[in-house]
Formats: sequence, structure tokens, C-alpha cells
Amino acid sequence: MRGRGVVADPQPARDQRFETIVVGAGAVGLAAALAFARDGIRTALIGRHAPVADGRTVALLDGSIRLLDALGAWPEIAPHAAPLAELHIIDDTGSLFRPPPARFTAAEIGLDAFGWNVESATLIETLRRRARHVPGLTLFESDAAGSRRSEEGARVTLEDGRSVEGQLVVGADGGRSPLRAASGLLVREWSYPQAAITTLLAHEKPHRDVSTEFHTPHGPFTLVPLPGGQRSSLVWVTGERAAKRLSRLDDPALAAAVEHQAQSMLGAMRIDGPRGLVPMRGLSVAAPVATRLALIGEAAHVFPPIGAQGLNLGLRDAAALRDAVLAARDNGRDPGLPAALARFAAGRTLDAGLRSTAVDMLNRSLLTHLLPVDALRGIGLAAVSALPPLRRLVMREGLLPQLGVPSLMRRRQG
Repeated sequence: MRGRGVVADPQPARDQRFETIVVGAGAVGLAAALAFARDGIRTALIGRHAPVADGRTVALLDGSIRLLDALGAWPEIAPHAAPLAELHIIDDTGSLFRPPPARFTAAEIGLDAFGWNVESATLIETLRRRARHVPGLTLFESDAAGSRRSEEGARVTLEDGRSVEGQLVVGADGGRSPLRAASGLLVREWSYPQAAITTLLAHEKPHRDVSTEFHTPHGPFTLVPLPGGQRSSLVWVTGERAAKRLSRLDDPALAAAVEHQAQSMLGAMRIDGPRGLVPMRGLSVAAPVATRLALIGEAAHVFPPIGAQGLNLGLRDAAALRDAVLAARDNGRDPGLPAALARFAAGRTLDAGLRSTAVDMLNRSLLTHLLPVDALRGIGLAAVSALPPLRRLVMREGLLPQLGVPSLMRRRQG
């Protein structure tokens, strides 16, 4: 491959010009920058490359794998990922309408796996290595200090004194996004009386590539396979006080609590990685675009860690924005103008809204003690489990909507 991204220029020009300026060097920002540069769109990526080590993993769904493959990153990630060949859902709420365990198999919809589980650090470090060697992508490993955007163009200033100019600023700067805060966009935020314990586990029995989700009265308790057959990642959503108490336990005591909550299905447990304590909150924007600005990832929507939706949705944002920018360029239009971003904004607002509602309804249905809600949840899960056509539809739509799939996420025909 010819050329290299610029990591540091010892005597940079005060202003450098690009078509797109991506602010935020997490997984979504990296993916967006790589997707732009892949198609010859001159791109700047602004953000410090901080270490990632909080015991979290990501379950990458089928469309996300296709995107990472198109970016040249998946072959390096794949050896460190575990397939999610089956999903088992166990109702542990004590409800009067408790349905039998539900079993979903990827082979039923023609896939080897619903997705692949990988440690967050592995994903981000791989994307960073790719970004350092891609032509047309310039890295500025410094935080953004501010931006000015107008109908004429955009400028982002860096904390180290440099500045860059471009046609479109892409806000991938996280759930506390300064770009979003300065944009004037309408934001809705909410929280839940819960928190999530995340960590990595070693266990006595093999997981057999099965992801198991227990629905409890306090939230989902999920074990997701990791490579090696006897390691899994944990996302344990429970009440805030209980989560804080669990976070203070030493490793043997926490492992015993996890084994008990998992009904010893994987045998004895051992904590095998760093821990995280994640607040349960949500956020959405009325529209993910403003003057010469497009928000993606957690800058546009924050999900609680339920259902593997957050990062996968952010990667869809990145792929969809790449399509919009490419279409504008191919038609000789400025990609930062409202007309170029209108379809992106409508599609991402709909997708994020539907998935946010689904996650919110699932979580709140576990917290309520109303019998009608319990009954609807139990009947719905039982119907999905018992009716193969409905089950296959739910599995396909859970992975990726059939309409409006970004081009880099589409399945190749034939």
C-alpha cells in the first residue's frame, strides 16, 4: 500500500484543508475515518489515542463484521474473537407468566454466527494500527479545543495550537460530546436506577459458543463467549446500590456471586480481567446534523449496555455517513451542506429511535411489577420461541434492518 497517514508533522502549516474532519479516536471515529479514506476522501482524524482497559467487550453483529472486513481490519481481529452461534434467554424474574427458555440459532438464518465477541481494546488498537498506514488519512493525536462552522466551511482548533479546515466535521467525540453541546441541537437524556458490572471471566465448563442472557427483576445478566472455550465476558445489570456493593467485592467473592447468579451453568468462576462499573443512561438527539456537522456513535445516541446495540449502531452511523459523503462528491456537491446530509439524518434518526425504544422497553419491562406487562413480555418471548417464521424474522431484524443498509454492510449476493 502506498503512502502513510501523517501521525505528527514537526512543522505543520497553521491551517490544513480536508474534505472531512473526524473528531474522536474511539472505535466509531476510527471506522468513519478509515471508511472515508478508503474511497479517497481526504480526511483528518483528531483525538488522543488513550489506552482502553475497563474489562469491556463488544459483540460485533454481522453488518459490523462486513464493515470491518471492508476496512481491512477484520482479518487481524478475527483470531481474537469468539463466535456467537447461539443465544439463550432464560427468564429468572420469578414472574407468574414465566416462559420456557428461548433458544436462537444463527444457522437457522443461514449464518455461522450472529456476531463475534472481542475485547474493546483489541478492536480499537487494531483500528489505530490501520489508521496509521492508510493513504489520505492524517492523524492529529491531540484533543480538539473548539470549532467554528458556517455555510462557507468549518475549522477545528487543537489543544496544541494547530487548526484544520474542511467541508464537514464529524462528531465522534462520545457521550459527553463537546461538539454536540456547542451545536445547539435538541438533546433528550434519561437514566435508570441501575448500573452494570462488566468484567472478564474464566470458567470451569465450556461455553460452546452460546451467549446466555438471564432476565432478572433488576435487569439482564449476560454471559458472552470469548475465545478459548472457557472464558466469557460479563454484563450484569442490577440496581445501583447492589452494583456498587458488588464492585467493592474482592475477586473470589465477586466470582462466587457471578456463579450463583448464573445458576452454576458454567461451573466455578474466576475473575480474569479488569472490571468496569457502567451507569445506565440514555441519550438521543432530535437530529444528528447541524451546520457542517454530523454526529455519530455516542455523540448522537447513548444506550445502556443491553442487546449489543450501542457500538453496532455507531458503526452503522459511520458507514451511512460514508455513503452520504461519497454520493455528494460523486454528484459534485459539497458534503457539508444540508441537502447532502438530509437522507443520512432521516435514516439514522429512525434507526436509532426504533432501537432505543426497543432497549428501553425491554429494560423497563424487567423493572416493572405490573402483571399485564409481565404477561405481555412472557407471551411475546414464548411466541418468538415457538413460531419459527416469527423467530427468524426477529433474528434477522435484530442483526440489521433490511431497508437502508449502508453499502459496506451489505451481504454480497451469490
